[in-house]
Amino acid sequence: MWLAILLVLPVLVSGHMIEVPASKKECFFEDLHVNDKMTVTYQVGGGGHLDIDFWLADPDGIALGKHIKQSTGTVSITAKKDGRYEYCFSNQMSTVVDKMVSFNVHGVIYVDDEDIVSPIEREIRALSHGLAAVKDEQEYIVVRERTHRNTAESTNDRVKWWSILQAVVLFSVVAWQVYYLKSFFEVKRAF
Repeated sequence: MWLAILLVLPVLVSGHMIEVPASKKECFFEDLHVNDKMTVTYQVGGGGHLDIDFWLADPDGIALGKHIKQSTGTVSITAKKDGRYEYCFSNQMSTVVDKMVSFNVHGVIYVDDEDIVSPIEREIRALSHGLAAVKDEQEYIVVRERTHRNTAESTNDRVKWWSILQAVVLFSVVAWQVYYLKSFFEVKRAF
């Protein structure tokens, strides 16, 4: 029983939403030990062309994963050494637009199995990984829904104002035509 609890507890999942200002970068870090696993999944939810630069580096500063101008991405690593692993989101390519980035960090602390794993422990691990995948997918869907809703609301606003403008132009033209046609039927008297 204790071993099953110890296997479920180490799965760490955290989701974040940050705003990366134009011409800036935001960095985060995780302290890992040898054989610990870490996965960073991200998606740009707003701003500009919905792209961002991302990289993940080991304690020596060597890039383990790097994405340039991507809207979504996933980087998974297994720590080869103890230390602070850093991951950054960079918006330095943009000088005007801030970016909204949603990201998740999954970590699995390495637990030595001593080469004996009961079937229930194996199932618990599989369920844990499955739940993490479902949570990732749900967060991805939430970000996509927010982006599409913002697009739909923006389009609705533009259609509304265009319709109002057309109505104003239509009534202006009608008023001018009535005035102009009335002038044909007026009797002009000379005094």
